[in-house]
Amino acid sequence: MAGDRTDREFDLVLFGATGFTGGLTADYLTRHAPPGLRWGLAGRSADKLAATRDRLASLDDAVADLPLLTADATDPAALADVAARARVVATTVGPYLEYGEPLVGACAEAGTDYLDLTGEAEFVNRMYVAHHATAERTGARLVHACGFDSIPHDLGAYFTVRQLPDDVPVTMRGVVRAGGRPSGGTFHTALAAMSRLRQSKEASSARRRVEARPEGRSSRAVQGTPQRDGLLGYWLLPLPTVDPMIVARSGRALAAYGPDFRYSHYAGFESLPWAVGSAVSVGAVGLAAQVGPLRDLLGSRLQPGDGPDERQRSRSWFTVDFVADTGDGTVHTRVSGGDPGYGETSKMLAESALSLAFDDNPETAGQVTTAVAMGDALTERLVAAGIGFEVVPPA
Repeated sequence: MAGDRTDREFDLVLFGATGFTGGLTADYLTRHAPPGLRWGLAGRSADKLAATRDRLASLDDAVADLPLLTADATDPAALADVAARARVVATTVGPYLEYGEPLVGACAEAGTDYLDLTGEAEFVNRMYVAHHATAERTGARLVHACGFDSIPHDLGAYFTVRQLPDDVPVTMRGVVRAGGRPSGGTFHTALAAMSRLRQSKEASSARRRVEARPEGRSSRAVQGTPQRDGLLGYWLLPLPTVDPMIVARSGRALAAYGPDFRYSHYAGFESLPWAVGSAVSVGAVGLAAQVGPLRDLLGSRLQPGDGPDERQRSRSWFTVDFVADTGDGTVHTRVSGGDPGYGETSKMLAESALSLAFDDNPETAGQVTTAVAMGDALTERLVAAGIGFEVVPPA
């Protein structure tokens, strides 16, 4: 496996460490990396990398000599050098449709484990078609969506089915609630996705033509409908993010999800007016995203890399409730944490990278989900890091 290549110079390289989320990920690694971790920072500006290292050294002088690797996201030769020197590469450089593929390709060729924070379904599907087979051959694990998209949802669904028999059909809904400012990167990703519906559909179709399906089992994401959830007490709106696609693909790969797994994904609201207002707002943004000048105007309001200060982040939170019905009963679980867009996302990416580098994970390769690549080990890491995974008792 790629993760066993201990002869390489680095256990982990963080690409994009000079950005906002990349900087928070570097902070987390500085404070929580295990002794002896061989890691480095990568990015396009040597001066910015050096400034980031100086800032990290103020947190822990042990990283004062942290290696720096200069590489541009559009320079295949430099990216190939980074990939060849590392066991694991984690990247925060997006939008991934614009900047992501060269690094994915370099890691797939080098047999290097790759992680990112993408929420772009089109990018995930295109990377499967282009690089999954190569990564299977070289032993690389390509793990997309290792932040709030989609770890709480993917590992939350995995945690939930682990509470159930593995030989019964499961219908599950995930309900997301959060408080906090969205990231600039997330906002721009959403705008881009809304403007590329046709291209995203084409990428999904291309993947279906080449991706194997499990025999004798079924797992798929089901488009939900607006409704009142009697168990949770929330008004639900379908949430068209990358998360249900990721959850369904974990369900196809793992027998623990049962013979027939169905997953629907929602945003939850305490009142009907808030639900209606949110639906209208999202619809208006979706329409504006189809018109170039309007899309640019919206994008100018919140720039990629913009983020709230530490005080604002400390007041942010999220919950994801999962309700699984088997026909014989219902199980309710919850994943919860702090600031979803920044603090917890950087924690999730860092712990995912450390898990790939050091944990005794299942043998797998190619493009895989977090649940498939490191489900139990990563869940344990996140619980130890303060993210909640719990079974909610009946009221």
